Amino acid sequence: MTIELTSTAFQQGQPIPREFTGDGRNLSPPLKWRDPPAGTMSLALICEDPDAPRGTFTHWVVFNLPVASRELSEDVPHEGSLPNGTTQGTNDFRKIGYGGPAPPAGRPHRYFFRLYALDQQLSLLAGATKEQLLAAMKGHILAEGELMGTYQRS
Repeated sequence: MTIELTSTAFQQGQPIPREFTGDGRNLSPPLKWRDPPAGTMSLALICEDPDAPRGTFTHWVVFNLPVASRELSEDVPHEGSLPNGTTQGTNDFRKIGYGGPAPPAGRPHRYFFRLYALDQQLSLLAGATKEQLLAAMKGHILAEGELMGTYQRS
């Protein structure tokens, strides 16, 4: 099953505005999604760049988003635990929260925001890595959604 994932900041396959990158204000972009399937107990999100020179680079790890939530607002605080129970992990910049695109100059890189509907809350601690999140989600994914944006330094 698929969840429609969108942003008011950029469209599927289009450039991510500078304010949401490491060259700008480094804000997390606003993301919205439609109702997850029945049985969903929590949501998780991973943002990564598969075009990074040393292999896939993780920009954002988020989990235990409340099932009733339908968005992540712009500029999510860089805190492990948010007031609504959402938890953030460690990105490949070795920081908690969102780290915007900052690729080497050259061709555009693709940034995939992937949302997962899960049949359980996850017992991971704030600061968990993408690998820990993927292991905890295994066998518990009910649906997925994806939004891809690009960014290029000149």
